[in-house]
Amino acid sequence: MYIRTTRSGGRAYLQLVEGFREDGVVRQRIVANLGRLDQHSAKKFTPLICGLQRAVGLPTATALSSVAPTEAAMPEFESARAFGDVYALNELWVSLGFRDAITRSLRSSQRKFDAEVLVRAMVFNRLCAPDSKLGCLDWLQTTAIPGMPDLVTYDQLLRTMDALMDRAEVIETQVASLLKPMLDQQLSVVFYDLTTIRIHGEAKLPNDLRQYGLNKETGGIARQFVLGVVQSAEGLPLMHTVHAGNVAEKKTLKAMLDLVLKRFAVERVIVVADRGLLSVDNVKEITELGISSGRKLQFIIAVPARRYAELGGTLEGLEELSNTVAENGADAQTIDSETNQKQELEPRQDCLAEGKFLGHRLIVSHDAIGAAAQSAKRRARIKELTNFAEALVKKLDAQEALAEKRRALLKHGKRKIKSI
Repeated sequence: MYIRTTRSGGRAYLQLVEGFREDGVVRQRIVANLGRLDQHSAKKFTPLICGLQRAVGLPTATALSSVAPTEAAMPEFESARAFGDVYALNELWVSLGFRDAITRSLRSSQRKFDAEVLVRAMVFNRLCAPDSKLGCLDWLQTTAIPGMPDLVTYDQLLRTMDALMDRAEVIETQVASLLKPMLDQQLSVVFYDLTTIRIHGEAKLPNDLRQYGLNKETGGIARQFVLGVVQSAEGLPLMHTVHAGNVAEKKTLKAMLDLVLKRFAVERVIVVADRGLLSVDNVKEITELGISSGRKLQFIIAVPARRYAELGGTLEGLEELSNTVAENGADAQTIDSETNQKQELEPRQDCLAEGKFLGHRLIVSHDAIGAAAQSAKRRARIKELTNFAEALVKKLDAQEALAEKRRALLKHGKRKIKSI
């Protein structure tokens, strides 16, 4: 059954028509004439449409009219796997040569799966949506990585990690060779820093790197390991090192430099290290390493004022060293020759002095403005803590006085009972 429009005398008419088959021939019959089209409006047809829809159990036209047009016309899409970001990463991975290098390094006749593909999957997961290995499996269900098998198991990811551990030295050497063309052959500046990564769990293994040490995230003692990263001045990561969680930062510097000089055929290296890597032994070891390797090895190490004692008496002989530096942030003062009165000096940022330490150039600088701001912040914090402590003391004193009063009343009441 359907609506048919017919024309007669220049006018259009609506008819409700039923189609049926008779003696094998399709025929139509007019069930009802609905009148001229130009004499009807949507309002007149709505009751008829709603009645027909209710008869067959469909939503009525009135219900549909209450839905916003944009919502009623909103299309539905089938779920699809993400492809754009992993496609770009895959092209970089292949063009840089990582696929071929890792395939050669992890080739094995004992595995029935391609370990390189799973390494690629875990690296891409770390870049796109960092998660655990179980989380990586869920992520693979929503992502289309070229060459990825339809089924990846958790056991395969674990076996791939084991293969990486066994062949780490070979893989890192090959990756270093792939990075060489992208580096300044002088590799004039190398940045090196370490961080701590906390570990949950109490299980222990032989030669376990998970040890208790000072954690940088919490500032307290935690079970952890230490991760060191080396990068070029342009921000290109060169290599990483992993150490036990209780190792001192300064003890990792020489081992890092040994690997850098071994893997990268550079002529000159300037190591820029933070204050945690300073020690007298480090200065001596770095100097000897440069001599033994035949390379021009230089270094810049920042020393905070609180560690000046490690430099021995070197600072005492420095000329032009202002009171601001010597007093570690105190306000600079001078004596007026006429009035013999102390005068406050404006903070300076050019407080510099130069000397020698173990045959090396030693430069002392001080940001008086920054030190003044830090001092003011420290004093404000101390005042805040002092006020808080005084408030607590008053509260405790009041509680103690109340408790003493209660004890006195209780004691007085007992005496009355005895007297009775």
